[in-house]
Amino acid sequence: MASQTVVILGGGIGGQVAANTLRRLLPREHRVVVVERDANHAFAPSFLWLMTGDRSPGQIVRPVRSLLRRDVELVVSPVQRIDVSSGRVEIGAGELAFDHLIVALGAELAPDAIPGLPGAGQTFFSFDGAIRLRDELRSFQGGRVAVVVSSLPYKCPGAPHEGAMLIADSFRRRGLAGKFDLHLFTPESQPLPVAGPALGGMVADLLAQKGIHFHPGRVLASVDGENHRLEFKDGTREAYDLLVAIPPHRPPAVVRESGLGNEAGWIPVDRSSLATPRERIYAIGDVTTIALPGRWRPDVPLPLPKAGVFAHAQALAVANRIAREITGAGKPEDFCAGGYCMLEAGEEMAGFAFGDFYATPAPRVEFRKVGRNWHLGKVLFEKWWLTPVGLRRDFLRLALLAGGRASGVRMEL
Repeated sequence: MASQTVVILGGGIGGQVAANTLRRLLPREHRVVVVERDANHAFAPSFLWLMTGDRSPGQIVRPVRSLLRRDVELVVSPVQRIDVSSGRVEIGAGELAFDHLIVALGAELAPDAIPGLPGAGQTFFSFDGAIRLRDELRSFQGGRVAVVVSSLPYKCPGAPHEGAMLIADSFRRRGLAGKFDLHLFTPESQPLPVAGPALGGMVADLLAQKGIHFHPGRVLASVDGENHRLEFKDGTREAYDLLVAIPPHRPPAVVRESGLGNEAGWIPVDRSSLATPRERIYAIGDVTTIALPGRWRPDVPLPLPKAGVFAHAQALAVANRIAREITGAGKPEDFCAGGYCMLEAGEEMAGFAFGDFYATPAPRVEFRKVGRNWHLGKVLFEKWWLTPVGLRRDFLRLALLAGGRASGVRMEL
């Protein structure tokens, strides 16, 4: 077969896994090209620890080049246009023709979608935002803290609850116990609604044990930054001294303009193959939308959550499928929506939720009680991910020899 070119747009978790897997599976005459706008990769799951001061910026950032296999081509450039008809991608340095395309451009934060939100609060959902929030938490002397999920969907469904518990823990470590009042507001009916009422109840109980007031069903309309007031669509208002927001999310403009997205701009894909309606074009990770086959509330559509664990698994499935299309060898791998989450609870403790999100009539998700081992598993995965790709096998071997356990986390490449 003539040489084929696979172009991967985005060098985050999904993009890296897809590229490294393809490079391992494909003969060298075929090109694997990653287009990523940033030369450095910041590991988003560690933004929570950056927020609390348990990580420095340099500890969670690595050059993208070090996280890709040697024979993967890396182009550091923004993506300017996806031309699905001609099979070309316009980038800052010119054009790239592709035989196969994987769109892994993620979701971007859009605080401007909520009137008054820009400049009124802090966030741990971005690298720079987590650093600014760290400094704000260090200077905070007490008062009312509002952690607010501003709209749906958002990535990492456990993060708002983790953030609230870690903020509370950081205040207690500073001797502020009894001097702060922390509230978590969300439009959702419960914590982690896609996981069902049992797990949601467990997380709600965990928040209550930490002294966090949980307010479901609260849809943010606007923020009055001058008077430190939240205004919700039901007409209620809430005061705050410190606002920590999960901003609205939206697909990148280049995706919204590509013709691949739905009315909201997210890319619908086949739930097993991650294929778009366009031949040889796939999408993975946060930029996609996948309807779940079973729902806890039939009247409320709940898509598959946006989370790195799913981007990782989707990348493996798509890479195997493309490699088979090119070489004719191997079996196509389906994405089965098995997922997990290590839920940080403070005090170097975490819970562990895992399950089958494609199960019918509703997702089957279990929760393991909070303990130190789950926190250590999350730390192990962080260290493994940030290790240069050529040294990961040695790192994992040493970690296992030292008694480390990944607790079911899939670590490859």
